[in-house]
Amino acid sequence: MYSQGKFSTSVKPESSMPPDSARVLILTPMKSACRYLDGYFGALERLSYPPALLSLGILEGDSEDDTYAEVERRLAGACRGFARKRLFRKDFGLSLPLGIPRYSDAFQIQRRTVLARARNHLLFHAMRDEDWVLWLDVDVVEYPSDILQTLIALDRDIVQPHCVIEYGGKTFDLNAWCDAGRKHMSDLRGKGLVRLDAVGGTMLLVRADRHRDGLVFPPFFYGGRSRWIRDPHPLRGIAAGEIETEGLGIMAKDMGIECWGLPDLEIRHANE
Repeated sequence: MYSQGKFSTSVKPESSMPPDSARVLILTPMKSACRYLDGYFGALERLSYPPALLSLGILEGDSEDDTYAEVERRLAGACRGFARKRLFRKDFGLSLPLGIPRYSDAFQIQRRTVLARARNHLLFHAMRDEDWVLWLDVDVVEYPSDILQTLIALDRDIVQPHCVIEYGGKTFDLNAWCDAGRKHMSDLRGKGLVRLDAVGGTMLLVRADRHRDGLVFPPFFYGGRSRWIRDPHPLRGIAAGEIETEGLGIMAKDMGIECWGLPDLEIRHANE
């Protein structure tokens, strides 16, 4: 079962604040993303959330195309009515060999270290007085226009929808898991709002105060002694913790913060 726009759960929000009255900062790190920009900005402009309560922050780095110049050009006219729109640039020196997919195991540690650093740089530069931060990857191509209302209404510190390539298909964002990495979102369909041990970053809503409390994306393997990590880690063969978004999930656990997922609320990722 899947939903492109509606999700019901028996879990009631803990806050009486209307789900469309909070200020939201949407953050996206980008690299060589020109081919996704039409869909990215189009989906943002279809959001039903009040635009005056939305801000947008983008960090471009290490691109091999004109992503920075193209985003800069588009921002002048895109997302009209947003409270703020900011574009930052920082290169980290990451360049993968030609023909090697970015998800190749040989480069995962290096790539995700840089991505964690990029997320943290963007967060610290862009966040002001917002109530929520929505992490959104540029290559997420479709999601419900009321996704923010749905996620905020749950009033959870960290919550994410289920990212797939085809609705009803397998999970795309395998960084979201529980049971020491043995269960992903597609294994949890039909269970409503579920607890996760680790999260992905394709679309991730975080209460802004949790970031202010120190919750970040570790650019190193965090939580080596945590009971929630995978042992052994599939990339290193030893129990060394988790990195980037998965590391954030473990750090949240150590801070007493729960992570949540909505396996029946699906968003669609580009087919790479």
